[in-house]
Amino acid sequence: MTLQILHILGLSMILYHTQATDVDPKGYILYCPCMGRFGNQADHFLGALGFAKALDRTLVLPPWVEYHFPKPKSVQVPFDTYFKVEPLRAYHRVMTMEYFMKELAPTIWPPKDRTVMCYQARHGSSNGCNAKEGNPFGPFWDTFNIDFTSSIFYGPLGYDLMNLHEMKRWRDKYPASQYPVLAFTGAPAPFPVQSYNVHLQQYLKWSTKVDTKANKFIKENFPEGAFIGIHLRLGSDFVKACEHMKDSPSMFAAAQCIGYGGEYGKTTKEMCYPSDETIVRQVKNAVKRTKAKGVFVATDSRDVIDRMAKAMKNVKFAKLSEPNPHVDLAILGRADHLIGNCISTFTAFAKRERDNNNKSSEFWAFKKKQHDEL
Repeated sequence: MTLQILHILGLSMILYHTQATDVDPKGYILYCPCMGRFGNQADHFLGALGFAKALDRTLVLPPWVEYHFPKPKSVQVPFDTYFKVEPLRAYHRVMTMEYFMKELAPTIWPPKDRTVMCYQARHGSSNGCNAKEGNPFGPFWDTFNIDFTSSIFYGPLGYDLMNLHEMKRWRDKYPASQYPVLAFTGAPAPFPVQSYNVHLQQYLKWSTKVDTKANKFIKENFPEGAFIGIHLRLGSDFVKACEHMKDSPSMFAAAQCIGYGGEYGKTTKEMCYPSDETIVRQVKNAVKRTKAKGVFVATDSRDVIDRMAKAMKNVKFAKLSEPNPHVDLAILGRADHLIGNCISTFTAFAKRERDNNNKSSEFWAFKKKQHDEL
């Protein structure tokens, strides 16, 4: 009987310890990844991860927001559908939003105490963040049955992680003892991703499901050796966006090729929306240099495969039979060489992954300016 009692007491202590360590006394950060598609959300995620580290709060990993037309509302896809959670913990404390809402929120963030934070009043309101107004804002929070009871305007505070004084102001103004959860209407991060957060890409590892699909495609389509990957951003939305290159030379992910200060060159409309002639010529040169046997094409619109195949008769061209942007990215990351779009945050994701693995990349219609040695 004594042994049985001791066993029960021991088990109780283990359970208590496990439950106690589940609650982070330093607090949590939640946010809606409510700007743009995957490339933009990934830029914001890296910034939010850095921000959580700077404030020393657990980052609650939000689902990815997707738009499955003709569905009228956004669809929220759990974070770990595309990425493994454990590698992120090598950098900082994280947990999925599904886990947080089920296991912790009822106790540490009850419905009657759910405050949302924004820089300033949204959509003309003088007294609130209107966190659920519009798509994807409303559908995102509704996925978890979250309603907010009050708002906090945190301006003029920002997200410059290099400003240690500002990070201290965040911690002093919103201590975890009073604000265990900081929930933001949007990502607490600048866009595009800043240079000091680029390295955090190394902690994003594709899920087994994505990895398996990418490896299977490569094995079936490029079994003979080297292949290059290309990303074509030729949709109608980019036609319109590229018209603004002259007035917005650092638009979107442009810093990945021209540098954050424009030190490596200038952006042009051809870099943003390359002609078919530029695409064929550049692919042909890359195939020759790398002795590639194949070319993988990731595209949001036209694939230009017919024109490229006529110019390179002994090269195999392939693309996914069904759209799957995450598998596209995983394959682009594995290619022996990448040609991507300087302006696109989608290309930027693949480029960051490749840089971490010392793989070569280039951009359409761009030649990096070399600085003279003194």
